Amino acid sequence: MLEVTRFAPSPTGWLHLGHAYAALFAHDAAVGGRFLIRLEDIDGTRARPEYEEAIFEDLAWLGLTWERPVRRQSDHFDDYRTALAKLEARGVLYPCFCTRREIQEEIARAGNAPQGPDGPLYPGTCRNRSANERAERIAAGEAYALRLDVAKAVTLVSKQLTWKDRDRGSFTTRPDVFGDVVLARKDTPASYHLAVVVDDALQGITLVTRGEDLLEATHLHRLLQELLDLPVPEWHHHRLITDETGKRLAKRDDARSLRSLRAAGWTPERVKEAMR
Repeated sequence: MLEVTRFAPSPTGWLHLGHAYAALFAHDAAVGGRFLIRLEDIDGTRARPEYEEAIFEDLAWLGLTWERPVRRQSDHFDDYRTALAKLEARGVLYPCFCTRREIQEEIARAGNAPQGPDGPLYPGTCRNRSANERAERIAAGEAYALRLDVAKAVTLVSKQLTWKDRDRGSFTTRPDVFGDVVLARKDTPASYHLAVVVDDALQGITLVTRGEDLLEATHLHRLLQELLDLPVPEWHHHRLITDETGKRLAKRDDARSLRSLRAAGWTPERVKEAMR
C-alpha cells in the first residue's frame, strides 16, 4: 500500500529544525506514495503571507517536492461548518459562554480539578444550561464557544475505540482525556482538533505523522472520526527536536530557524545531520 502523508505547518512564524525533521519524516514515510503540504492558517490574526512563502522556500531548499494545489484551511471553512452541523444534529455540542477568567475561577473554587494534557479540564459550567437560556444568550449576541459533550459522545458511540501508532502499537481510546474540548468559536468555525480530523479525511491521509507531543490528542481525534463517520488512518508520533537544555524548539527562537541557518551558510545536508 502506498501511503498518503502530510506536513501541516501554521504560517505564524519561521520554520525551525523541528519543523524540518517533521517534514522530512512525513516525506520519507510516504515511500513512493503521496506527500502533501497543508497550511493550518485558521488563526487569521497570526497567519501571514510572508511566513507562508517562507515555508515553501524552506521546504524546497531541503529538497522536498509536494503535490499542488496546497490546501489552506482558511479556504475551507464550509467543510468545518458541515462537520459541526453533523455533530450538532447528533446532540453532542453545546454553547459555552464562559470566559477564560470565569473558567479559571471555577476551577480554583473546585479545588482538585481533573487534569488533562493542557492543564485543568473545563468544569462543565455551561453543559447543563437550558435550551431557552442558550438561545436567549446567543440571540443577545454573547460570545460563545462550541464544546464537545464527551459523556454524550461516548454514550452515542457505545463501543470501545482503538487506534494504532506504528512505533508504540495499539491504543484503547480514552475519549475524555481533554474533557469537553472547544471545537469552534462564534467567529472561527473550527479548532485545531476538528480541522485536522476533517482535513485528514478529505485529503485521504493514510498515515498521520506528527510529534509525540500530540499523541494524547489522538484519543480525541479518534472519537471525532467515529462521530463523523470518517475513515481511520494510522499514526506515527515521532520524537521532538530539542535544544541543548532539552526544551522543545519554538518559532520564537529565530537562531534555529531554517532561514537563519541558511543565511549562516548551512546546507540541507548539515541540517539533516544536526537532526540525527
